[in-house]
Amino acid sequence: MSDKPEELLHQLKSLSGLFPAWNLEQLPNRPGELFLDWLKLAVENNVKEPHAMTLSTVDQHGYPDARVLILKNIIQDTFYFASSSTSRKGKQLNDNPKVALTLYWPSLGRQIRIRGTAQDQGDDAGAADFRKRKPGARAVAMTQRQSEILASEHDLNHSIELQEKYLQNNPDFAEPNWRLYAVHAQEVEFWQGDTDRKHIRVLYTYQDEQWHKNRLWP
Repeated sequence: MSDKPEELLHQLKSLSGLFPAWNLEQLPNRPGELFLDWLKLAVENNVKEPHAMTLSTVDQHGYPDARVLILKNIIQDTFYFASSSTSRKGKQLNDNPKVALTLYWPSLGRQIRIRGTAQDQGDDAGAADFRKRKPGARAVAMTQRQSEILASEHDLNHSIELQEKYLQNNPDFAEPNWRLYAVHAQEVEFWQGDTDRKHIRVLYTYQDEQWHKNRLWP
């Protein structure tokens, strides 16, 4: 194996394998319906963590930022995720709620790209989502130090231990800064990869209070 990055990358395969067929003559009128169809197929084909998605935001200087998190729910054409409002992404969402979501399932050669506006769902929704999290995840969120510089592992473990003890005595506690966000989609693109790069792309765009769909060039 080559030690040169360019040669190493060139040796790697991409878009290899047999991908599922996609009947474009039976496209639903709303992107949410097609998303659920694709998600169910991903689950049936044992795609690992098919609900993992990249959330892209923009900071105050105009630089894009991205991280992988979990899709919590989809209702019609609205996609939900959760985060602390005091985290880096939470602060970016407060300054600029316009976001992009990206899901990619290599084994199926499929990608879904969503653009829209994220909206905080309020105290009750945030509390309900927080209480559904595993105790360890709740304790980490309660440290309220996400993205800050960590001085020592001891500081981290000590803070988590304190929060775990607090949760044992207050099992119904919900971190007030934990929020559930709803992304109201304006564009949703479904991308089916092809080994010869003749990719199939369908874009749903919301205009004049209705969805329009168009085939895109690869």
